[in-house]
Amino acid sequence: MKTTVAIIGAGPSGLLLSQLLATRGIDSIVLERQSKAHVLGRIRAGVLESGTVDLLRQAGCADRLTREGQVHDGVVLADGDTQFRINFSDHIDRPVVVYGQTEVTRDLFDARAASGGHLIFEVGNVAIHDAKTDAPYVTFEKDGKPDRIDCAYVAGCDGFHGVSRKTIPADIRREYEKTYPFGWLGVLSETPPVHDELIYASSDTGFALCSMRHATLSRYYIQCDINDRAEDWADDAFWTALKQNLPPETAAKLITGPSIEKSIAPLRSFVTEPMQWGRLFLCGDAAHIVPPTGAKGLNTAASDVHYLFHALQDQILNGDSQALDHYSETALARVWKAERFSWWLTSLMHQFPQQSAFDQRMRRAELDFLRSNTAAQSVFAQNYVGLPY
Repeated sequence: MKTTVAIIGAGPSGLLLSQLLATRGIDSIVLERQSKAHVLGRIRAGVLESGTVDLLRQAGCADRLTREGQVHDGVVLADGDTQFRINFSDHIDRPVVVYGQTEVTRDLFDARAASGGHLIFEVGNVAIHDAKTDAPYVTFEKDGKPDRIDCAYVAGCDGFHGVSRKTIPADIRREYEKTYPFGWLGVLSETPPVHDELIYASSDTGFALCSMRHATLSRYYIQCDINDRAEDWADDAFWTALKQNLPPETAAKLITGPSIEKSIAPLRSFVTEPMQWGRLFLCGDAAHIVPPTGAKGLNTAASDVHYLFHALQDQILNGDSQALDHYSETALARVWKAERFSWWLTSLMHQFPQQSAFDQRMRRAELDFLRSNTAAQSVFAQNYVGLPY
């Protein structure tokens, strides 16, 4: 098989890149280790920056998002009994949109099918060869039979555990990581959201996040021990802990019900540099991971796709290699800003083991400063809604 761009990974970043390239007549083949049903079964966050929404519109994949997505012009932060709202429209003329990552992925799959996209699922033993030459190629197995894709460029969109990042030699890669001493226990329930916007809550008993998928489907999270198992948390225990972490006014309005999905996610920050090696380019979780606190995972992957799409377009259609040559440093400049915001918000809202009384008072002073200072709220809004590309 031959193509211009071989894309490894059929998650949102790989699909979005493939779809954007197709709008410019640039062909690609997407390889995915899992089945399509498995990819669509992943439960992920659903807060989209305005830049991500614009990219989906550019790709022709935003019709259902426009109809069903929930536009949010603000977010609520709580500290103990006190809560306050940051109004995005007071500081920046763009909102966020709540629309589940599963739905984004479904829309991208539909768009690739409609435009004849070439996707190959359930492949194994994927390997990238000759990335430092002008003729890279990818080998893989499908149904036990070996196959090969000859291409001009390879986009590694295959996540942290994929082959793409590991293809870059260890003596060239520089990896930066911070692990957090807690996880997020998340529950999906067929209940109305407790509030029409997201609530980030900090309390002496831990962190909580109140989110939603739509008017009758809610997503809630609480801070939990990193060694906990989701199956050991009964629904009643979860709802009790959630109410303890929320302001009493909000807890009193909470409608509970049976969970339909329950999982624990560890929190960590991770960045690898560089994000390119020869004609191999990394996107999304293959290159960086953020704690979910700032809702930057999918959105930072989308910003990578933005830079890589335009760089490939310039090179393939116009013979201009400047953007492609500098893809890594351009993408990383924005990645590190997203990492900073996610690290800061995580540090601000969570209880850390062995925090001193001084640490606790400093955290509360920081939240009080954010509550009372317009400039601080403006910085928050700019980062939450999404820094410009």
